[in-house]
Amino acid sequence: MSPPPPPLGRGRKRAAHTFDAALDDAELAAARTALAQGRWQTARSLLTRTGDDWDRRGHRVTVLAQEPYCAPWVRDWLLAEPDSADAAVLLALALVRRTLRGKEKPVRARESCHAAAALTPADPTPWLGLLMLESALGAEEEVRRLFAEVRARYADHHHAHHLMVARLAERHPGAGPDPLHEVYDFANDAAERAPADSPLAILPVIAHTERYR
Repeated sequence: MSPPPPPLGRGRKRAAHTFDAALDDAELAAARTALAQGRWQTARSLLTRTGDDWDRRGHRVTVLAQEPYCAPWVRDWLLAEPDSADAAVLLALALVRRTLRGKEKPVRARESCHAAAALTPADPTPWLGLLMLESALGAEEEVRRLFAEVRARYADHHHAHHLMVARLAERHPGAGPDPLHEVYDFANDAAERAPADSPLAILPVIAHTERYR
């Protein structure tokens, strides 16, 4: 069945410019399309090639995990390769996505993330999944603990810092245009610590955007 057409008027124009989470990563877009068709082998090859480029791995896994049928197809992958850390990580993030859409219980997503983390201790991506989950559902102390777990594995993790900025920006909404809000301290500190060519250099701009979104 084909999807319904976009609504008439301005909505149709907006639909033509839908944001693609894959950005300019053609390999990721191809793997996502294959996964939607049940061909998990392309995702397997993609994650193998990605290796320990943690920012790219985090982005690729989170985008693949958005595919609505990711979880059942990755379970097929795990039947073929029960010890695959890549499959375990992708399943964990898929369950996080399902939980955030209200289609999975948080406890199952948490268990899956911890199981993936046990298979690949150096990988920050399962902890990124937990951070995504608790940023939406958890208490402040747990969010900070999980952010520390990500940073212990990769100190300049781009996505994790964005999640923290978004979470901190929500605090004290009645403070108005407060230049001393804690989100700016966090963003400035991260930008100063990061290498000169790091995407974290623009984190203060992201903080301002999140604060006034």
